[in-house]
Amino acid sequence: MEKKIVSKKSKKRVAVLMGGPSHEHDISLKSGAHVMRHLNPEKYEVQRVKIDKEGIWERTPEQLKEDKVIALVAMHGKYGEDGTVQSLLESHNIPYTGTRAMGSALAMNKFLSLRLFRDYGLLTPISLLLTEREWHKKSSPIIKHIRHYLGYPIVVKPNENGSSVGVYIVNNSEELIQALEKVFQISHTALIQNYIRGREVTCGVMDHGFHESAFPLLPTEIIPRGHSFFNYEAKYSSEGAHHIIPARCADPLLKHIQHAALRAHQLIHARGCSRTDMIVDKEGNVVILEINTIPGFTEQSLFPQAAEASGISFSSFLDTLIRGAIHK
Repeated sequence: MEKKIVSKKSKKRVAVLMGGPSHEHDISLKSGAHVMRHLNPEKYEVQRVKIDKEGIWERTPEQLKEDKVIALVAMHGKYGEDGTVQSLLESHNIPYTGTRAMGSALAMNKFLSLRLFRDYGLLTPISLLLTEREWHKKSSPIIKHIRHYLGYPIVVKPNENGSSVGVYIVNNSEELIQALEKVFQISHTALIQNYIRGREVTCGVMDHGFHESAFPLLPTEIIPRGHSFFNYEAKYSSEGAHHIIPARCADPLLKHIQHAALRAHQLIHARGCSRTDMIVDKEGNVVILEINTIPGFTEQSLFPQAAEASGISFSSFLDTLIRGAIHK
């Protein structure tokens, strides 16, 4: 059988952006490397673009524009997922994968995105937003306010961060003080929420680059091993959690989880893909915790596993993601 020869000119030029000045720098490098291994060399001419922890690009946006590339954004957390990189690429007219700048910024701000979801009828935790300045100015009345309205246990986390970095479950005022001091070392705003007991689930959503094409993947149930919840260590350790796809739920509940993820994707105008993390409480209510517009793309990550279980290989997913960027 004669081997098909694909000319270099017919291949699409793809620049995989990874790294960046966030707490998720190293995870982004793993995501980017995994992406590069699965981009079909017969379809794409691939180049790595590493952004260091100071925000210095291996190849500048100006150079990428000259190269006429499609930017595949494999970055997580601040700078890469909050609209900063997206704005830079838009200002240079470089097509890129994923959600646009404004939707990215909204998704990264957990308090605002959860408020949007709640306004449209989706269930979310009770959420209080606290700035570092407010905390240091009047910590005692804030502690009383939190105890009165939320009680314990509660969840304390940075308002704008990912990968469960800086997330704490606290059971009393002393633990609350310690958790907030740690959170304010990495963020200027903290999110304080009522703790919801139940099963942790997540559901990915894909689309073909436009709003009406979005569809949910099979939901995943997450069972942390040796951790009280799905924290950073559980997420990125090969033995940190057990993933069950599809989640062990009756069909109506599975559909409810998928509907919530799809609705969240649409409400923030996500594009390409997203993954929504949820809790199913003891009454069977589906409560949204957050949405990720650039979910992890590592070998251990939830989104690629869910796509595979839904009959979509990681390479096929990347093809769809790139076509969506071109569609824009």
